Amino acid sequence: MLEPVVLYLIIAVVAIVVISVFMSFFPFMLWISAVASGVRVGIITLVAMRLRRVVPSRIVNPLIKATKAGLGLSINQLESHFLAGGNVDRVVNALIAAQRADIALEFARAAAIDLAGRDVLQAVQMSVNPKVIETPVVSAVAKDGIEVKVRARVTVRANIDRLVGGAGEETIIARVGEGIVSTNGSASSHKEVLENPDMISRTVLSKGLDSGTAFEILSIDIADVDVGKNIGAFLQTEQAEADKQIAQAKAEERRAMAVALEQEMKARVVEMRARVVESESQVPLAMADALKSGNIGVMDYMNLKNIEADTQMRGMIGKQDNNADKDRPL
Repeated sequence: MLEPVVLYLIIAVVAIVVISVFMSFFPFMLWISAVASGVRVGIITLVAMRLRRVVPSRIVNPLIKATKAGLGLSINQLESHFLAGGNVDRVVNALIAAQRADIALEFARAAAIDLAGRDVLQAVQMSVNPKVIETPVVSAVAKDGIEVKVRARVTVRANIDRLVGGAGEETIIARVGEGIVSTNGSASSHKEVLENPDMISRTVLSKGLDSGTAFEILSIDIADVDVGKNIGAFLQTEQAEADKQIAQAKAEERRAMAVALEQEMKARVVEMRARVVESESQVPLAMADALKSGNIGVMDYMNLKNIEADTQMRGMIGKQDNNADKDRPL
C-alpha cells in the first residue's frame, strides 16, 4: 500500500497533466480574453482551430485589435488568410494604419499584397511617409566628349493599387539612370549640365518613369555632379592608334608584295640570262654546221668576224667618249 502523501502527489501530477492537455485543446484563457474584448467567438470554434492545425492566438489576438479599431473583420477571413500562408497580424496592423491615415484599403487587397510577398504594413507606412532612394553614381558622356558623373535621390511613395504586379525599387533606379544618361548625352556640352543640374530632374520626371511600378515618384533631386574623364579625346586617340596600325599593316603588305615582285623579276632575269648563254652556246655549233653543209663560205665567216670586231671597237670608243665628256670641266 502506498502512503497517503505519495498517493496525493500522484493524483496531483495526473491532474496537472490532464488539465494541461485539456487546456491545450480548450484555450479558456484566450476565450475569456476575446469575450472580455467584445469579440464573439465560441470555445468550439477555438477547438476546431486546434484540429485544423491553426494556432488560435494568431487569429484571436489580431481579431481583438481589429475589433477595437472598428474594422469589422470576421474570424473566417483571418483564419482563411492564415491557412493560405499569410501574416494575419501584419495585415491587421496595415489595415489599422491605413484607417488612421485615411487611406482606402480593404482586407482583400491587403491580403493579396501580403500573399504576393510584399510588406503591406511597410507599404502603408511609405504611403504616409515617402521613401528616399539614392541611385549609384551614373556616368554619362555629353556631346563634347566629357564624362559627367551624377548621383540622384528619388523620393517615392508607395502606390497600393499597383503593389500586386508592380515593379520594385530596382526598376526605378534603372529608369532614373537611363534618364540621366539620355539627358547628359543630349547636352551639347558638359558645362550645360553643370550649370543647370535641374535640367536632369525635369527631363527625367517628364518621362513618367513610375509607370508600371509599385511606386509614385514625387521628386528627383540631383545630389552630386562631377566631371570625369575626357572620353572623346580618349576615343579619338584609340581610333588614331587603330588607324595607324591599319596603315602600317597595309604598308607592310605592300612592301612584302614589292619584295616578292623584285624576287620574281630577279628570277626572270636569271632565267633570261641562262637562255641567252644557252643560245650563244648554240651559235658556234650552228656556224660549224653551216660551214659543213656549205651554206656559208670561209670568206663569209671572216666577214662576220670582222663585223663583230668592228662593232666591239666602236662600242669601246663610245664608252671612252662618254667618260671623257664626264671628266671635261663645265
